[in-house]
Amino acid sequence: MQPVRIPHFPEAQHPIVRSLATSSDRDLLADFREHPEQGKYFTALFCRYSPLIYALVRHGARSPVQADYLFALTWRHMYHELRGLDPLLVDDEGENSLQSWLVRTAGFCVSQIELPPPEDINYDLQAASPPLWCHLELAMDRLPPLERFVVLMAQTFHWNDTRIAAYLQAEEEMLSPAEVRAALQDGYRQLEQALPADIRAIYLAQRPLAA
Repeated sequence: MQPVRIPHFPEAQHPIVRSLATSSDRDLLADFREHPEQGKYFTALFCRYSPLIYALVRHGARSPVQADYLFALTWRHMYHELRGLDPLLVDDEGENSLQSWLVRTAGFCVSQIELPPPEDINYDLQAASPPLWCHLELAMDRLPPLERFVVLMAQTFHWNDTRIAAYLQAEEEMLSPAEVRAALQDGYRQLEQALPADIRAIYLAQRPLAA
C-alpha cells in the first residue's frame, strides 16, 4: 500500500498562524468561539490537525479528487460543530481531548457523507483551503441577490458574462454582458470585504478575489 500523500497548506507558515503555534487546543477553541469575527484560531487548528484528518478521510474515498472534497466537507462540518463545543470539556489528552473529538467527528463524516462521482466535483483544494472556503460561504450569504448569483454562476459553473446575461434576460432581468461583468467585479469586492481581516491577510494578500 502506498503512503497517503498529505497536501501542503502554505497558510501554516503564515506569521499570523505561526504566532498561535504554542497556544493550547483549549485556548484556540475558546478564542474561536469568543471571536467569530476572526478566522485565525480555526485556521490554526486546521493547520495543526490537517495531516491527521486527511490521512483518516483519504481511506473513505475512491479517488484523490473525492478525498480532497471529503476532507473539505469534513472540516466545514467541524467548523460549525466546534461553535457548540465547550472548551471547559476539552482535556489536553485522552478521550476528551480535542484531537479525539476531531477523530470521532471525521469518522462520522466519512461514514455519513455520500460523495458524488469525481467528474461532478468542482472543488479545488489548492484554490480554496477549507478555512477560506468556510468563510467564503458565510460571506456569500451576505451578498445582495444579483451579485451572489453572478459570482456563483461564474465560479461554480464557469459561465461567462454573455451566458449569465442571457440567463438573466430569460428571467426578465435585463442586464447586458458588460453590466454582468460590473456586477461580478462588485460581487468579488463585496465578498472580499465581508471576510475577516485576518483571513484576507492569510489567504488573499497575494491574490485578491477581484483579480
